[in-house]
Amino acid sequence: MKVIEPHIHMIARTTQDYERMLRMHTVACCEPAFWSGYDRTTPQAFHDYFTHISEFEPKRAAQYLIQHYCYMAMNPKEAEDVEFSREVIAFIPEFLDKPTVLGIGEIGLNLNTKNEMIIFAEQVELAVQRKLLVWIHTPHLKDKLKGTKMMLEYLKGHGGVDPEKICFDHCEEHTVKMLRDAGFWTSMTIYPVTKNSPARVVDTLEVYGIDHMMVDASGDWGPSDPGTLHDAIVEMRRRGHEDEHIETVFYNNPCYFLGQCEKFKFRSTRPRDAAWRV
Repeated sequence: MKVIEPHIHMIARTTQDYERMLRMHTVACCEPAFWSGYDRTTPQAFHDYFTHISEFEPKRAAQYLIQHYCYMAMNPKEAEDVEFSREVIAFIPEFLDKPTVLGIGEIGLNLNTKNEMIIFAEQVELAVQRKLLVWIHTPHLKDKLKGTKMMLEYLKGHGGVDPEKICFDHCEEHTVKMLRDAGFWTSMTIYPVTKNSPARVVDTLEVYGIDHMMVDASGDWGPSDPGTLHDAIVEMRRRGHEDEHIETVFYNNPCYFLGQCEKFKFRSTRPRDAAWRV
């Protein structure tokens, strides 16, 4: 079975991780732009970072038969300084036509501040104008529900947003339903220490179904492991889920979402209506 990793920060991973992902049948991965483990001091640092994930990482991944894609964004963790953020956003368009750039992300909220919402809204506008995919970061822990509601209400009231082109990431049990009910995509991120575990992810899939649902293993600068995506696959098999449903979660659903961008080269094995019939 082929696997697509829809959210991972490979700039923080070793080349050995690419080898491990290949052995776990990963054929593609997507890298949303995010925090680099420290707050960058100049806009030029972001320009270099965007160049790295759009030019160097695809070459590194290709050595292990993996297609690497990315998103461009001013991330919410560094978005409190509005003027600084706008300097970064000003040169994002020059990256959007590159062959592996799928859209805008990950944008969103960190501490749910007014300034973070300003930068979130401005990047949503950029995506809407260009009809791009959007990958959204929801806050962690106690701020998650509040921040998710703030962004959801903004998007629902926007008028020009296509929910099919937007995915909310780092979803948990208490945020999945309202996002799905509004027509948006959701993805659940697995961490080995905090947040979702493979078992929690599968529990959520069993409660809410596999329609508009994806799973990712994060892979960043803290405790994280690309292998946890495979752990979730094993957990679904252990519980007796059919292989075609597992394939939908870990391959077809990413194809349905990412395939809305013509740059994404992989195609699903089944039509959506048939794949989501559980």
